[in-house]
Amino acid sequence: MAEREGGSSSEMSLKDQGNEFFKSGKYLKAAALYTQAIKQDPSSPTLYSNRAAALLQLDKLNKALDDAEMTIKLKPEWEKGYFRKGSILEAMKRYDDALAAFEIALQYNPQSQEVTKKIKRINQLVREGKRAQEVENMRSNVDMAKHLQALKPELSGKYGSEECWKDMFTFLVETMETAVKSWHETSKLDARVYFLLDKEKTQTDKYAPIVNIDKYAEESFSKAACLVTPKSIIAYPQVWKGQGSRKWKHAQNDGFFVQFETPSLRKLWFIPSSNEKGQTLCRDPDGLDIGAHEILPRLFKENLPSS
Repeated sequence: MAEREGGSSSEMSLKDQGNEFFKSGKYLKAAALYTQAIKQDPSSPTLYSNRAAALLQLDKLNKALDDAEMTIKLKPEWEKGYFRKGSILEAMKRYDDALAAFEIALQYNPQSQEVTKKIKRINQLVREGKRAQEVENMRSNVDMAKHLQALKPELSGKYGSEECWKDMFTFLVETMETAVKSWHETSKLDARVYFLLDKEKTQTDKYAPIVNIDKYAEESFSKAACLVTPKSIIAYPQVWKGQGSRKWKHAQNDGFFVQFETPSLRKLWFIPSSNEKGQTLCRDPDGLDIGAHEILPRLFKENLPSS
């Protein structure tokens, strides 16, 4: 709030009028009166401090910062100038600079509860800002491949052709990443089965790579398939709760399932999500026992090893 200071009757009158307008929330009139007072006494740090406070309320941050700097110049050991500067820098979201200003203010007045509270507040804002940036980075940089590296040897072992198993791996990664990005944007998904069609054998005018959940395409020559479905439409988790070591541990999490199907390999993941800093954030995929938790029955005829 605005400061009081002794001085000439003319200055007191202008400054005190400004203080009254400041108290009543009429910051523009307060700033105008402080300006008139400054013309009469340009060496008063209190007047610059008061006008800085009024300009801060008016969101005229650059001008307010100039007044805070002038306050410090006129009275370098007065904590109020640094407090004003810190408050303005906080409004500018220049939190590191604001913290530095508040820390100087505290050096000159270690007993100030007002300054101490500001320092705690800025530290909290810095932590929240860093976490918000981390969340945004995680939302923007979706990399499912790193979570699925353990699947590569399994695919390679089942399908000797490097081109074949790499196609399947890429298909799975891209399907999961597309689902995660969609979930981040809307927190919902349509249940779909995505198919990796054989470019040489599949009649693409007859078989689409994306179909509704109730369609199966063994005859389409698909090499792999991915079911993506939100947990909200699946009743199974309620049943899974009583399965001992197989107990469903994501009962409280929103999220979606990804079931990967090939003739020789079947996998299932649940991707839980949470809300952080007002943003939907998908967590790391959690591999499930498909024998216990399958969403759909086997889509392809099983390729059994030769006897």
